[in-house]
Amino acid sequence: MAETPAKIYIIGIGADGIAGLTSRAGELVRSAQMLVGSETALRLLPEADGERVRIGSDLGELSERLLANFGHKRIVVAATGDPMFYGVARYLCDRLGKDRFEVLPHVSSMQLAFAHVKESWEEAYLTDLSTRSLDDVLDRIRTAETVGLFTSDTYHPARIARELLIRGLDYFRAYVCENLGGKDERLTTGDLGEIQGMTFDSLNVMILKRKPGRPDAPRTTKRLMRFGNPDDVFAQSQPKTGLITQAEVRALALSQLDLQAGCVMWDVGAGSGSVALEAAQLVEPGRVYALEQDSADYHLIVANAETYGIRNVQAVFGTAPAVFQGLPDPDAIFIGGNGGEIARLLEASYAALRPGGRLVVNVGTLEMLTQTYETMKRLASGVSVLLVNLSRSVEQLEALRFDAVNPTFLLKVLKK
Repeated sequence: MAETPAKIYIIGIGADGIAGLTSRAGELVRSAQMLVGSETALRLLPEADGERVRIGSDLGELSERLLANFGHKRIVVAATGDPMFYGVARYLCDRLGKDRFEVLPHVSSMQLAFAHVKESWEEAYLTDLSTRSLDDVLDRIRTAETVGLFTSDTYHPARIARELLIRGLDYFRAYVCENLGGKDERLTTGDLGEIQGMTFDSLNVMILKRKPGRPDAPRTTKRLMRFGNPDDVFAQSQPKTGLITQAEVRALALSQLDLQAGCVMWDVGAGSGSVALEAAQLVEPGRVYALEQDSADYHLIVANAETYGIRNVQAVFGTAPAVFQGLPDPDAIFIGGNGGEIARLLEASYAALRPGGRLVVNVGTLEMLTQTYETMKRLASGVSVLLVNLSRSVEQLEALRFDAVNPTFLLKVLKK
């Protein structure tokens, strides 16, 4: 290869380096005067004697360097797997023009990983965590059956497992595929709790497979009823499933809020958003603000709203009452799952209400009932308290019996 080619060659490589390349691709690598790649890719190609350029975070600077040397040096860009599949090739071709490049792909490490675990990737959610944060893709992971992740130094398998567990997403079986195609390739399988304590080689792909029959997956339904939907149609965090405001209590609370079309409502401590989503259907074209301080539950609100196409719910991440600032004044406020400084929360909520607005609070213990009732009495007269005692029918063989639901209290006050 005495002549300087009028192309930049983008070559896909595997964990076995130059040994896994075609004769032409191997010759291009050996003769490269400038070899460009990630630290991992460069390490896999010790046979290349030319100048080595490590790809950093500034792809714009890399593009300018390639352009400056184009036509003067034989340039090879080495990329792991298929360079056009979540690789640098797409960016470079778009930035500098496709005519300047020739791409010689390798089998994608994602394709190899799915083959190793014997799972189809036809309908899997695939993403690259070297270019996106975990929070950016959390909603897609939460609702997926199968997930394929290109990991990174920042988001390595142990951290991914730990972050998912923190957010209550413990329902995946994990597969970590290292150095695919190389002599030291390894497949590790385990629950997220096991994976979070392990270390892996930097060249790996992580696959997540949802365990069957998990209650956090919403029951399939075409649409929501206006109110009183069964609890299991809403995706809920693990291990907090069962803490959702029960369907019957939800219906009673919404009736006490007296929601009208065009109203603004706040759902404080919204959890998975069950109350907020049902309220949104009642106030349309009004708007519901679902306030939640738990990151996992905040993302659940977004996911549930997307699942059912509810567009007039806005999830707000933050701690009440600090997060109240900047929100439009509400006509109604529902507070559920409260704890801690209940007096300060109730005072701020009541102050935010428009005249004629209603504040409804759901509590589940006698201790919280006492604190809430005393505070609401200080704020206004005419506090009403409803003890909700429910039992649900269960058919057992040919007999009908009833299972009791935990008692709960609804407190209501009207702001004059």
